[in-house]
Amino acid sequence: MMGRRQFGDFLLFGVTLIELTILLLTTAAFTITDWIYVSQHILVLGIALTRPEPKALDQSFGSSLAVLVSYAYPYAQVLYLQWAPGYEARPVVGLALVSIAAVLSLVSLLTLGKFFGVRPALRGLVTSGPYAIVRHPIYLSYVIADIGYNLQEWSFVTVLMVLAGWVSLIYRIDAEEQILSRDPGWSAYVRTVRYRLLPAFW
Repeated sequence: MMGRRQFGDFLLFGVTLIELTILLLTTAAFTITDWIYVSQHILVLGIALTRPEPKALDQSFGSSLAVLVSYAYPYAQVLYLQWAPGYEARPVVGLALVSIAAVLSLVSLLTLGKFFGVRPALRGLVTSGPYAIVRHPIYLSYVIADIGYNLQEWSFVTVLMVLAGWVSLIYRIDAEEQILSRDPGWSAYVRTVRYRLLPAFW
């Protein structure tokens, strides 16, 4: 089985393992939110080695760059704030938003299951759970978490990083929907779930 795995599966496994290691080494005291993120990483490790091969896959430079930016900007913020501490705005509200984002991300990942991927790909169409409300709930959790983290500690530079990250998320949404539109059930799903990211907005 391992010999038949795609390069992308091994890459997802390796990147997730590195992220999990960084999380474990840099977190001084684990909260329930931290444990939720740990469980997500462990889940993704399993998905990376069991998910089916994609029926369609976007390997373009634009998508690769968007994925790179999406993965890099949260860590870039952490590194920058260690070098140049930011300002507290609403830390309690920020913690609440980060916690909500962690739960939404975990529930979305559990719902998506073996169809999860990093590059835009078609492995199947999921329409239940959070995917019955918006078409990209994991990305919505990223946006909520970004706002929460920056309410806890922010700077002008981290805000710029977040904006760059959101541009990459919008690009990924467009690229993913182009791939997913090849699924026979996509048109009906889009008619039922009208919004990509923000209910009643977009």
